[in-house]
Amino acid sequence: MKIASWNVNSLKVRLPQLTEWAADAQPDIIALQETKLEDAKFPVDELAAAGYRTVYSGQKTYNGVAILARQATQPEFKDVVTDIPGLEDPQRRILAATIGGLRVVDLYVVNGKAVGDEKYAYKLDWLAKVQAFLAQEITRYPNLVVLGDFNIAPDDRDVYDPAAWGEEVLCSPPERAALKSITDLGLHDSFRLFEQAGEHYSWWDYRQAAFRRNMGVRIDLILISEALKSAAKAAAIDRTPRRWERPSDHTPVTLDLEI
Repeated sequence: MKIASWNVNSLKVRLPQLTEWAADAQPDIIALQETKLEDAKFPVDELAAAGYRTVYSGQKTYNGVAILARQATQPEFKDVVTDIPGLEDPQRRILAATIGGLRVVDLYVVNGKAVGDEKYAYKLDWLAKVQAFLAQEITRYPNLVVLGDFNIAPDDRDVYDPAAWGEEVLCSPPERAALKSITDLGLHDSFRLFEQAGEHYSWWDYRQAAFRRNMGVRIDLILISEALKSAAKAAAIDRTPRRWERPSDHTPVTLDLEI
């Protein structure tokens, strides 16, 4: 089974790229972030034609998350959650569903804007409430996958220039501590099960030829529970779609599980 996560930065714009990439990469489950579509306009039929059933939680212009599952190989979605206890948030950033023996939680974590900003404080509060939710999820669903755009670079290996980024948003100690509180529940950064070196990124700014110069950060993660660790066989960052015309500023990350 191949699982993928991709912040598409507008599904309306990137739908042809998504279907092209999916036809080539053949993921069984795809988590999307920043779909930027209200539910009434979600491309259910187009994705069904590409071989995927969908569940989604969206809003107009901003945010939005979705999970796609291959119709030919994956069961129907069950126990779908779009809002979590203690978090009253109109922004559509959280989506959980059970697919066969897997519990999949798709997150589009708050960016935070800047350290000290009110949006930064909200990000830390949002992460604390998500951590409490995941603590419950992992007890109910041992085979847990938590994936998405975390808007946090886990450590300095995940930043092209740690000195330049310093303790700015995405890299600040409180954000990294919040992410660690999530992984401390018993979740593993699947990419780091296979690759320990730096200079592997999933997001590059559109400016300053950042992609060509590999001036990026790794903020798109697939976390897996201890019960799934032995099933993990390969993890990757697929840079190909970032080279396409009018790309998302993120590129897909993938995990192969033998289950």
